[in-house]
Amino acid sequence: DMTVCILGSPTSFLPILLEGGTRCPGAMVLCLSPAWASRVPSETSPGAWSLLLSRGVSFEAGGHSTLETFVPPRRANYVMGTFVAGGPEGGWVGELARDLDCPTGGSVPLTRRLEDPLVTRWVLAARAGLPVPPTLAFVLGPRGDLPADPVAPGVRLVRLEDPQGQESLVQEEVGAFLGGTAMEPYSQVVVRPAGWRWRGTGACSTHGKEEGAAVAQAVGAQLRGLQEEESVLLEARVPTARLPAPPPRSPAPRLPVALRICTLVCRSWGDRPQLCQVACGVGRAEAPVRHGAALPQGLDSSLQQWGVVAPGQRQALATRLHRAAEAAMAALLAAEAELTPQQRGGARAHTDLLGVDFLLACVDDALELVALSTNSQRCLETCLLAESMGRAVGEPPGDLPRLLAEALLHRAQCHLVEGKDILLIGAGGVSKSFVWDAARDYGLRIHLVESDPEHFAAGLVQTFLPYDSREHRWDEEHAERVTELVRAQGLRPHACLSYWDDCVVLAALVCQRLGLRGSPPAAIRVAKQKSRTHQHLQRCRRGRPPPATFAVPCRRLQSHGDVDRAAGVVPFPAVAKLEFGAGGVGVRLVESTGQCHAHAARLWRDLRDDADHPGIGLGWGNAMLLMEYVPGTEHDVDLVVFEGRLLGAWVSDNGPTRLPAFLETAACLPSCLPADRQAQLVRAALQCCLACGLRDGVFNVELKLGPGGPRLLEINPRMGGFYLRDWIREVYGPDLLLAAVLVALGLAPVLPARPVPRVHLAGVMCLGSEHGPALGGGGGLATLQALQDRGLVRLNRLFEETAGDGEYEEPCLSVACDGATRAEACLRLLGLCQALGIDSPRYPVEHFLSHFK
Repeated sequence: DMTVCILGSPTSFLPILLEGGTRCPGAMVLCLSPAWASRVPSETSPGAWSLLLSRGVSFEAGGHSTLETFVPPRRANYVMGTFVAGGPEGGWVGELARDLDCPTGGSVPLTRRLEDPLVTRWVLAARAGLPVPPTLAFVLGPRGDLPADPVAPGVRLVRLEDPQGQESLVQEEVGAFLGGTAMEPYSQVVVRPAGWRWRGTGACSTHGKEEGAAVAQAVGAQLRGLQEEESVLLEARVPTARLPAPPPRSPAPRLPVALRICTLVCRSWGDRPQLCQVACGVGRAEAPVRHGAALPQGLDSSLQQWGVVAPGQRQALATRLHRAAEAAMAALLAAEAELTPQQRGGARAHTDLLGVDFLLACVDDALELVALSTNSQRCLETCLLAESMGRAVGEPPGDLPRLLAEALLHRAQCHLVEGKDILLIGAGGVSKSFVWDAARDYGLRIHLVESDPEHFAAGLVQTFLPYDSREHRWDEEHAERVTELVRAQGLRPHACLSYWDDCVVLAALVCQRLGLRGSPPAAIRVAKQKSRTHQHLQRCRRGRPPPATFAVPCRRLQSHGDVDRAAGVVPFPAVAKLEFGAGGVGVRLVESTGQCHAHAARLWRDLRDDADHPGIGLGWGNAMLLMEYVPGTEHDVDLVVFEGRLLGAWVSDNGPTRLPAFLETAACLPSCLPADRQAQLVRAALQCCLACGLRDGVFNVELKLGPGGPRLLEINPRMGGFYLRDWIREVYGPDLLLAAVLVALGLAPVLPARPVPRVHLAGVMCLGSEHGPALGGGGGLATLQALQDRGLVRLNRLFEETAGDGEYEEPCLSVACDGATRAEACLRLLGLCQALGIDSPRYPVEHFLSHFK
């Protein structure tokens, strides 16, 4: 069972527990007492501990909660809690969560780092490049939590051996700081002790910067009580920017006020920071605005109140804040990764929720977001309060509980797949190289069945089982032999699946024989054979609309006699292609019976078996089909389906093909289509899959969208190929590979309920015949790889070298650029293609991209 355990007070986490109970009933468990849990030595991680829950409050759909006794105890897959350093529950919560073998969303040592303004300001300034208040810090001794010689803009560190005997050094440093250029814009300074022990105490004093003696005296007084791992900070008091405000409704004088911007960021899919919510606090200018001292309000209304009238300017500030908050978390996570397990509170402990506070200041006559501090829970409490206040006045529920529940449940699922034995049928080629890296990152034990005994993946898996299954018309016999091979090796896989198109039926048959979860072989066979897919759907006439609506007239071709008979049923122009084909090889627009005869004759002569062109389905034979040509735009829909329920769907757009061939030229994600048209594609894809019997798995469905709605091209009963897995991870976060593993293990993957794109991607396919000279001899490929290392392009190698030739050629490379908008991504890609010679009159990239509007 999946168990996300929350230790300690439920105050901050109750909305997350309720949302998690709705998404995964029974998975969220609240532990209110140390007597409800115990630690036992881990069976999988030497030196670590497993957390077992004997009692807990579990949460179900509809907001129901139950106090349960667990017999046997439940093992935690993820732990979060009130890791408040020095708080009333910090002792037992921190002790239970220390050195666990499962992911832990924080720890007492990490919380102490977050609550130390000196440590976090150094990270924010040095690593995130964020402005911070000019700060002079005095510390005792070496301070192992800081670099030996920390250098950060706006932060100066002075190490003292004996504060009592170094008064002159303190006075000298204070004088230099007060008279320095960094302090020129400011008139006041604050002296305060810093460290987790001082959190929320308000122990500080404010001075004019001309009061040098008083400031030095205040610093000296604080130094006398300094302990190890603490510091005394002398910092500029940064005022909130004063802007021309709208005329007041009252003639009474306005009091100067301060604005504190609170942001909450979580570690989301792919360990990427994601801003979850923003709330603002307003208070008197002469006193710091503290969490809990004022009711929160929204960013947009706060900026309007401050005089930022133009909507575009407010949006620009919101975008800058978004980037700054996520950059802050990225920098803190990178700094955490350099700590030892002991410093983090365990090898699996990471900060998963982070609050970052900002001031809106005026620097050099421009508005600037100044990072003040970080915290572990105060921003969470403030943002949840703001959300509950909104519901009281009829605002729709916000995204905060959902985003946080999804993040916690996802981390628990990642832990659940660790150490699982996965039987993988078919290794595929270079385009599937990501599988081996992903398996290592997720901790999967891959047992690979592969026809090529010399395949490069043989040394990258737990067990390599060479078995020649290329003649797929004998998959029933192959499945028996593979099953015998697996049992002879003593393997007991938890799941079996295939990402390689040729092997999906064999994988389904092996699943059936081993009693593992998967779609029935009969359903996979219907989806794998293109003419059979459409003919099956044409018989499915129940539903509104029925699946038959999306089917296209087609006929199977095995002889020239079949061509003549099909021509009497399928109208021209039509599309002739391989019955079991892949990659668009051999697909051609034919406008007459004669053209169809000629194309079939060439294809049956040139492509007879797998040796003629590996990886395009010739192991199933070289039968063809003739189907009606469907006008409209072409789209891919990638689905995650569990027990017949749609859990996730992503729509991407394809550019125009170079008729009469149908090789892909360009693509973009997210789709250009409005939401209602995307919904049509998703519903059509799902209905077609369910009608074929595909109720569990990750599927790729290719459709055309015309004025009359969607029409099916084909169903690929496996994860989308080419660049799709990489692009969906980059744009939306979830990993189709992990989703396929979870479904095969019998777990419903937790996916974003309302996916929002992080970025826009536009890509173009490269062909060896068109781009070989520019990419090879012209140095274009080396340039692209260098740009990829800098994060400026995304490359997906589909083949090590040119695959096929002439009309049977396949793309060898996908080149993509990102942008904040689709237009920006397309503009960057076009400029790159023109500079490298990918764009040409014969291969007009500008024309391909012009369809993405």
